[in-house]
Amino acid sequence: MAEIIYKELSYKLNGIFYNVHNKLGKFCNHNQYCDAIEISLKENGIDYKREVKIPIQFKGSDIEGNQLDFVIEDSIIIDVKAKKYITKQDYIQMQRYLNATNCKLGIIVNFREQSLKPKRVINSKI
Repeated sequence: MAEIIYKELSYKLNGIFYNVHNKLGKFCNHNQYCDAIEISLKENGIDYKREVKIPIQFKGSDIEGNQLDFVIEDSIIIDVKAKKYITKQDYIQMQRYLNATNCKLGIIVNFREQSLKPKRVINSKI
């Protein structure tokens, strides 16, 4: 059986996500969920960075790239969604984030769903 990547930290994060979803419900906007997650991360003493920009290299220069919602303990990328459902494009986007940052694990969490189902995405290149 394969080892679960960042098992304990993932468990703590999922607890935060479920708590935020239970308190705010499914009708808030993206920033409201991010603000609630940030408060919970601080309360739990979890090291994080919010709204991290990752540049794209083009002909030896950095150009504006994407912005990550959260990077947790320089190990896990969190992509917060507030939309009807997760698409294949969301998984592809997370793979781009993982490749650009050399992180092993990303979690896509969609707060718009009736019951929360965080999706773990593993960096296939590490």
